[in-house]
Amino acid sequence: MDFFTPYWKSTRHSLALVLAAVCILLLQSPSVQAQASPAEITQLRLERSDDGVFLSAQIHFELSHVVEDAVSKGIPVYFVEEAQLLRDRWYWYDKKLATATRRIRLSYHPLTRRWRTSVMQDASGSSGGALSQNYESLRDAIASLSRLSRWKIAEGSDVDTEARHNVDFSFKLDLSELPRPFQIGILGQNEWTVSVAKNQRLGVEAIK
Repeated sequence: MDFFTPYWKSTRHSLALVLAAVCILLLQSPSVQAQASPAEITQLRLERSDDGVFLSAQIHFELSHVVEDAVSKGIPVYFVEEAQLLRDRWYWYDKKLATATRRIRLSYHPLTRRWRTSVMQDASGSSGGALSQNYESLRDAIASLSRLSRWKIAEGSDVDTEARHNVDFSFKLDLSELPRPFQIGILGQNEWTVSVAKNQRLGVEAIK
């Protein structure tokens, strides 16, 4: 028994060193570091009037160096904002009354050295035009992507005055818009994950 005791202690010590080394490598890997700054909805406000239901929001997110590098080399990325107006039903799932979607294209133009956002809106099933704007820096472009002001997500007639309603709001980086070979190459890479969602009762203004 005394012979095996030093051997067991040595083996246990070696395993502990291996586990410690694995943890250090994981913490230093880009995929783990990318999770350190997740997207967050820091403000969400819903307004209801005869003209419709309006949503204002502030989203905090950062692009990883991998995504920023890809965009700066000519690969545009797309973000999707979606809001769903739901009516409460105690006997079944909430009923979807209206859906509004905004797609934002972020690109970089090397000749002008400017960043550009193009907003394409599809509100309640009807397509809208695109609104483009140029920015001197990526920080300014991200700041514009992070803000939503009085976005109309439903008509006033969509709201049932006798029922309670809530809104599902989500924001994400849409990887399906990337070139197909690029999509395959980034599978499982957390550096490309930008996604956040929030549900709020209609009529409640602050979430945080």
